[in-house]
Amino acid sequence: MSRFSPGRRVVAAAGALALGAAAVVGSVALAAPASAHGAVSDPPSRVYGCYQRWSGNHTDPAMATQDPMCWSAWQANPNAMWNWNGMFKENVGGRHEQAIPDGKLCSADNPLYDAANTPGAWRATPVPYDFRLTLHDPSNHGADYLKIYVTKQGYDARTEPLAWSDLELLTTTGRYAPSSPYVTDVSIPRDRTGHHVVFTIWQASHLDQPYYQCSDVLLGDGDPAPNPTTPVPNPTTPAPNPTTPVPNPTTPVPNPTTPAPNPTTPAPGPSGCTATVSVVSAWQGGYQATVTVTAGSSAITGWKATVNGATITQAWNGTASGSTITSAGWNGALAPGGTATAGFLGSGSSSGLSATCTAS
Repeated sequence: MSRFSPGRRVVAAAGALALGAAAVVGSVALAAPASAHGAVSDPPSRVYGCYQRWSGNHTDPAMATQDPMCWSAWQANPNAMWNWNGMFKENVGGRHEQAIPDGKLCSADNPLYDAANTPGAWRATPVPYDFRLTLHDPSNHGADYLKIYVTKQGYDARTEPLAWSDLELLTTTGRYAPSSPYVTDVSIPRDRTGHHVVFTIWQASHLDQPYYQCSDVLLGDGDPAPNPTTPVPNPTTPAPNPTTPVPNPTTPVPNPTTPAPNPTTPAPGPSGCTATVSVVSAWQGGYQATVTVTAGSSAITGWKATVNGATITQAWNGTASGSTITSAGWNGALAPGGTATAGFLGSGSSSGLSATCTAS
């Protein structure tokens, strides 16, 4: 018997998978308008994680073995990766389970992102049972609420498309004022172990425009990170309307009409590591950027990337202190010539940034 509900809608996405490169590039502008875009950045959602790890080197065949689910997603539709921040459905009216059919939760029922629904060995971020979830919204449209779920014990993300019956609701937050990022504490029951999916609904405030995000996490294994020492309270009352409108970013986040160019990757040095920094998007008073670390001719066990000229306010896939990002436990060890990436939010201007690396 099928595990999906009788009302499941099946989207015929086979034609999208066969699009040629020219058709993909030509369709970028049709993917979604450039208003209220955003995604869960920590733990990273499937599509955002694939973009964040590989946008600077998305043609590298090493992705097929190092990150096979991302490789499949990039091959299926590169347009989805460049538009990582547009996974929404409009005019849902809070009826999420009726609007998004089983098996389509990780794509927001949008055929553009259908590869995100494919079961498999998605890269999972190790998290403790009590952690902070971060959602980045470059357009600062606020949130009526976040609804955060986790899969039930026994669900297998490697073999089963995600269905509503697989999920347990953990929390529904109050309203967030239009000042990204939106952060909330999450507590997962201790009976969950192994590979699970954290499913987030972000109800944007400017329109009836909910976003749907699947983040793969690894639970158990000794509670890999400490619990926060200072809890972040979920808002309990509606945020007041600002007395003056939130200014639009001076540099809007564009949907690129052609794939973003690969940043120049320096040739690996004789030992140690090198680093480059590329700006993903910028707005008035802040920006989002990616640091790419490349090991030299010898393997390294960890790295520290310093972004000269940056004031880092938040980082993922690494720990920030001042203008330096230190590798996470899972991405510090690199083979000779291997690469790792970390993302961060910075305040101030994004011009004139450069990066250096120290290996450990």
